[in-house]
Amino acid sequence: MKHYIDFINSNNLSKNKLVKNLDCSLNEAKILQFLSRALLDNQNSFLTIKIIEQVFGAKGVDAIKYLKHIESLLHLEYIALNSESHSSDVILLELLGSYISLSSNFLRILENGESSFNLPKVIAYKDDLDYLKDEFARVNLMQKLAYMRRISKMKSKTYSQILSNLNSIKHCIDERLEITHKRLNILSFLKPFNLNEEEKIIFFALLKEEYYAENERAREINSLIELISNDDYSKLSNKYIFDEKSALIKNGLIDYDEDILSPFGGIINKSFYIPANILQQLIHPKASRKSNKVLIDSVMKSQDIFDLVFPKENLNEIILPDKTKDTLNLLIKQLDSSVVNRLKQWGIKDSARGIDAKIIFYGYPGTGKTITAYALSNALKKPILSLDCSKVLSMYVGESEKNVRRIFDTYKSITRDIKKDAILLLDEADQFLSQRSVLGDSVDKMYNQMQNIFLEQIEKFDGILVATTNLLDNIDSAFSRRFNYKIEFTKPDINQRKEMWKIMLPKDAEYNDDFDIDKLSSYEITGGQIKIIIKNVAYKVATMDNPIFSNQDFISEINRELSSNFEGFKSLGFLK
Repeated sequence: MKHYIDFINSNNLSKNKLVKNLDCSLNEAKILQFLSRALLDNQNSFLTIKIIEQVFGAKGVDAIKYLKHIESLLHLEYIALNSESHSSDVILLELLGSYISLSSNFLRILENGESSFNLPKVIAYKDDLDYLKDEFARVNLMQKLAYMRRISKMKSKTYSQILSNLNSIKHCIDERLEITHKRLNILSFLKPFNLNEEEKIIFFALLKEEYYAENERAREINSLIELISNDDYSKLSNKYIFDEKSALIKNGLIDYDEDILSPFGGIINKSFYIPANILQQLIHPKASRKSNKVLIDSVMKSQDIFDLVFPKENLNEIILPDKTKDTLNLLIKQLDSSVVNRLKQWGIKDSARGIDAKIIFYGYPGTGKTITAYALSNALKKPILSLDCSKVLSMYVGESEKNVRRIFDTYKSITRDIKKDAILLLDEADQFLSQRSVLGDSVDKMYNQMQNIFLEQIEKFDGILVATTNLLDNIDSAFSRRFNYKIEFTKPDINQRKEMWKIMLPKDAEYNDDFDIDKLSSYEITGGQIKIIIKNVAYKVATMDNPIFSNQDFISEINRELSSNFEGFKSLGFLK
């Protein structure tokens, strides 16, 4: 206890041997001495503002300038916050109302006279957790170095000691892995992704936060870049790790949320995390797929609005007019992360999320609007949360307005719970998009109110929204302005109809010798109608003793479909 007694009795801390080893400022040493003396009175927890008052005699505004010393001691891990959060990375003003105490690390220094770093024994890793503890210790040292660089203490003894400890534990990890013959799931999982050293550090830093949940700010992009960067040049060069096309994000190993920090400048800050499905694969690799499915099933069963779809449709396999397909391909390019980032730099886009779009597919029924939305989802590698808009209508006045808000609230809840950004598909959204009544009865007023709420929610929506509608002459102009992409779906021409017949006709069926696909293609029907007609004819032919398809079977069904079809659609006033 000699070092402890010398420290608390010292009248000249600048010459105290223990203080020199601590490599802290004189004011910081005074705070540590005050807390160390208090141990004799069985006190080890003080309100920060009281410590500053007792040690420096500063009160009120004058006390604020001493908070930087408290922050420094937290980063050196000589003191700790007495709260549920053990983070040393706090906002200065948060410290005013915080209780602090000496850390176990500093108490060991008081007892031994110097800081000690205990390397693990060089023995084979017994399991993944044993290995991860070493990686987490390495990340912890790197976080300390990042802080020391931030406050320009690279030439201090503490920085040199931490750097030495970091090199030692890295060497120790390599030695332990070399003699470990047991399969470590975490390494087997990461191997196919060929991550470089910096990417691995970022992944383990976020995994550490998922495991300990001790420092939310460690998830922020600036903190993560500082972790793997020694100077400003390396900070710039390491930014690629957090790009949409980086190995970590492209493969779904990490994901991020964005927040606008300034209400005036629109400064965007990214906060990263490891998605639930990746954590599940690491914890229970054999059961991960099943468990993830159970999680999604459980989330979807808890609501009755949406269907979750993981589309497999390919845009190249859908028969559409060249003009429509070119527009869709341009849309996909415009939703690319590099384009979005460029638009942010130019000040054209200020959305908090990386990619957002409000899209309307309009045109005749059966022209491929819904299936194209599925193909768009597949191209963007996002699932679809699909809503049949007829579900929103309610026979009770006032319920529809509530249900409109419920659509968007439930969408946010589902995407948060399953940790997937999904496209919101409002299928057959005619009731939302039609022109509002100027005068009318209570029902008209209810619809107007519902549509007003819908307009408000679209305005605030952050993500990709696709609405499909068959209405071509009754779209409210207010809705038209909210959609930044408007794509028309027209009836297919004869060549497109021929391609559709070829694709949809049963491949393994028998056809009469007089079967003529050109004849069938001459009828002006949509792809949706062709699909229904083929299905109806197939059911009929399947019941025959001699199941052979003939032209007459199809022509009869076509005439039946056309006689029951509703015509009279007009063209919308959107630009094509």
